[in-house]
Amino acid sequence: MDRIKNHPILDFEKNEKITISFEGREIECFRGETIVSALSVAGITTLRENVKTHRPQGLFCAIGKCSSCLMEVNGVPNVRTCIVLVEDGMTVRRQNGKGVLHED
Repeated sequence: MDRIKNHPILDFEKNEKITISFEGREIECFRGETIVSALSVAGITTLRENVKTHRPQGLFCAIGKCSSCLMEVNGVPNVRTCIVLVEDGMTVRRQNGKGVLHED
């Protein structure tokens, strides 16, 4: 997935480039975008797994009302990554449906 560069109505300001770490992989993103949007542009669409079926889950509501985007951010589990903005140097990891982190 690519970032929207030109839109007929909306203006997307390109802020400062920063880097986050996703499970040991460096992801370049822009200050002011959400964690999940930065991951999506980097090709990462599986955010967690369902607790019962163990099926992969990705972005669903994008407004912080569901649990599909819950991930560990800087050691804190169950962060709603669809509404939290990236910060330079932050560390993001997947977790399973119970909030238990995947083993590396």
